[in-house]
Amino acid sequence: MSSEQSQYLISEEPYYREVHDEISLFEAAYAARLPMMVKGPTGCGKSRFIEYMAWRLQRPLISVACNEDMTASDLVGRFLLDKDGTKWQDGPLTTAARIGAICYLDEVVEARQDTTVVIHPLTDHRRTLPLDKKGELLHAHPDFLLVISYNPGYQSSMKDLKQSTKQRFGALDFSYPDRDLEIEIVAHESGVSTEIAGKLVSIAERSRNLKGHGLDEGLSTRMLIYAGSLIEKGIAPLAACSVALVRPITDDPDMRDALDAAVNTFF
Repeated sequence: MSSEQSQYLISEEPYYREVHDEISLFEAAYAARLPMMVKGPTGCGKSRFIEYMAWRLQRPLISVACNEDMTASDLVGRFLLDKDGTKWQDGPLTTAARIGAICYLDEVVEARQDTTVVIHPLTDHRRTLPLDKKGELLHAHPDFLLVISYNPGYQSSMKDLKQSTKQRFGALDFSYPDRDLEIEIVAHESGVSTEIAGKLVSIAERSRNLKGHGLDEGLSTRMLIYAGSLIEKGIAPLAACSVALVRPITDDPDMRDALDAAVNTFF
């Protein structure tokens, strides 16, 4: 493996617990070089899953956090001016395609649609990336794979993937784990006891019942781990839940009161 590839390798196994059969499905997709899309609520483990699969497949991983200001040049590359003149600098998508990495575009719908169009030639039989400014047609490395993620719960008709993009990918749906598995994950990642982890999960379950009734999204597994980490550091549970769960998720006074009441029920 080249030095350029090795710098993007994940050296230690990320902690990941399989929820359904997503591991075998992703392995089959990688073997077929089928571009993949992972969909699910924020903080449910999508990014951790991709890190785990990159480690499991022993492939370099290049991740990009997409945003509305991201241009095609940010993904593909651009000419830069230095003391010797101009030189071409590959973007993360181009680097991944050259070295045979998994390229993970996180929250891809945050990017402008004219930016996401550049991935199309990489996601069909062509597996190419036109570098128009450089005058190069890059043929992707045989090991290259493109993976995108997004949260369908946040999308509006103005901020969604085009069908011409969606239909280029296989898709895996993610959600929060079942109760027992989520307790195990929270306890492992934060260091708290399974008893405390169970109380945190119970609070999250109540909040998820409020989705669409004052909350855009329920408390995520990630937020429960944050709360557990504070408790593990000696912060009182009520204060930890206020800081890590209630205050970040809503500014509505009534909704905060409802969540505070849920916290008080279990702590």
